[in-house]
Amino acid sequence: MQPRRSTRLLGAILAGGQARRFGSDKAQALFEGARLIDRVAAALSAQCAAVVVCGREEAGFACLPDWPEPGLGPLGGLAAALRHAGEQDFDGVLSAGVDVPDLPFDLATSLAGEGAAIVESQPVVGLWPVSAAPLLEAFLAGGGRSLYRFADHVGARRVELPRALMNVNYPEDLI
Repeated sequence: MQPRRSTRLLGAILAGGQARRFGSDKAQALFEGARLIDRVAAALSAQCAAVVVCGREEAGFACLPDWPEPGLGPLGGLAAALRHAGEQDFDGVLSAGVDVPDLPFDLATSLAGEGAAIVESQPVVGLWPVSAAPLLEAFLAGGGRSLYRFADHVGARRVELPRALMNVNYPEDLI
């Protein structure tokens, strides 16, 4: 998918995880003085026509429950976002986990190209055309749960960014 001026992207913050390793709500954790969820939202807002939080309720944000049900990991949030994007006439979804507070503000441009694309080291960070929605629904219905496997299933390009993105799993990752 080639982001261009006429491309309407939906930013999706995938935030339905349990944060067991982190020990508390990652979305509310602070990094450089701002909550993780607000940092991710700012980066996505700079590139997308709208932003939603998937997998949880979060005051101040439009929120979507995971689809078709909770407990599917990031694929449930991505499925909800792709479904919503299709219903609202978006062209694609720019996804990121709530635990990636250093997203580039030009991420969509970095991932632009033919079809879907993911960041090599973090498949939850990706650019997905709305046309991937029925493929994801079928993948989930068949028992698929791996984001890497789904990315391979749809032929997503793996893009290496100039610098590795943070992946906050433990409180000490924020230091």
